[in-house]
Amino acid sequence: MSRLTHLDEQGHARMVDVGGKAETVRKAIATGRIRMSAQALAAIRDGDVPKGDVLAAARIAGIMAAKRTGELIPLCHPLALDAVTLDFAFEDDALRATATASLTGRTGVEMEAMVAVSIALLTIYDMAKAIDKAMVVEEVRLLSKSGGKSGDWRAQG
Repeated sequence: MSRLTHLDEQGHARMVDVGGKAETVRKAIATGRIRMSAQALAAIRDGDVPKGDVLAAARIAGIMAAKRTGELIPLCHPLALDAVTLDFAFEDDALRATATASLTGRTGVEMEAMVAVSIALLTIYDMAKAIDKAMVVEEVRLLSKSGGKSGDWRAQG
C-alpha cells in the first residue's frame, strides 16, 4: 500500500507540501443527483418554486463553495481557480448537477468540483424542501481529472 500523503512519519495530519511541484493545467469534473417527487421536479422545471429560481441559486452556491473548498475541507490547499461551471440536467426522477473546475497550479481540483456539486444539490434541497422533504442527494462522485504528476483519470461505468 502506498504511503498516505496527508500523514507525517509519526502519523500526524499534515498539509502536503506542493511547493516543489510543477504548475500544470488541471481540470476535474464531478457529478451527483438529487432524487425527488414528480411534483418537485415539475415545480423546479416550470419555475414554480416559492423561493425563486432554484437552478440559478444552486449554480451560484456551487461556484461560491468551490472557491472556498480550502476553508471547508481540512488539509485542502486554498486554490486560485481559473474557472468553475455548473450544469444541470433533468432526469426521470431527479435533477443532475455536473461541475467542472480548472486552474493552472501545483495541485488538483477534484475536491473543488465535488464540493461545487454537493453544495449545488444541497441548495436545490433547501429551495424545494417545502414541496418535497424526502428528496435524496446521491451519487456524488468524480467523473474525471486531468493534469498533474498522476496524469489523466476517468471513472469506469
